[in-house]
Amino acid sequence: MRKINEIFYSLQGEGFHTGTPAVFVRFSGCNLRCGFCDTRHEEGVMMTDEEIVEKVSSFPARMVILTGGEPSLWIDKSLISRLREAGKQVCIETNGTRPLPDGIDWVTCSPKENAPVVLERVDEIKVVYTGQDLSAYAEIPARYHFLQPCSCQNTKEVVDYILRHPRWRLSLQTHKLIDIQ
Repeated sequence: MRKINEIFYSLQGEGFHTGTPAVFVRFSGCNLRCGFCDTRHEEGVMMTDEEIVEKVSSFPARMVILTGGEPSLWIDKSLISRLREAGKQVCIETNGTRPLPDGIDWVTCSPKENAPVVLERVDEIKVVYTGQDLSAYAEIPARYHFLQPCSCQNTKEVVDYILRHPRWRLSLQTHKLIDIQ
């Protein structure tokens, strides 16, 4: 059984896959507490793997994004295998502080201050910028490095930083800008 906050179908609003139709499996709970997090951690229902896969499969998208909260608290190789057997491309959005099971197709790591990243494989780093020192994040081996304004409030500051540090790319929360879930 896994504690699920919600499962919904929308467009990916952030990072490399922005604009891609995806089924989001939002898990409840996190090992960190960030002031800008949009998950209500106390809410959720317990679901079996079969129920999760059935709900995910009711939507036409191939891409599934495991998010939270912190999904690594709840997932294992069994769930990943079942989603892949259902023909899904499995992506995860994680803070990177816990190991992940094998079989995940795309790893988005959104590291947080004072929380060491333990992952050995990351496809993209997506940092919510609040003015923090980014030097440690720039050294995490990833194919893509995205910097994202915090709730669209400090976009000019983020753009200025990226122009001075071109390793980073801009990620906007387009789902908030176009008012979709």
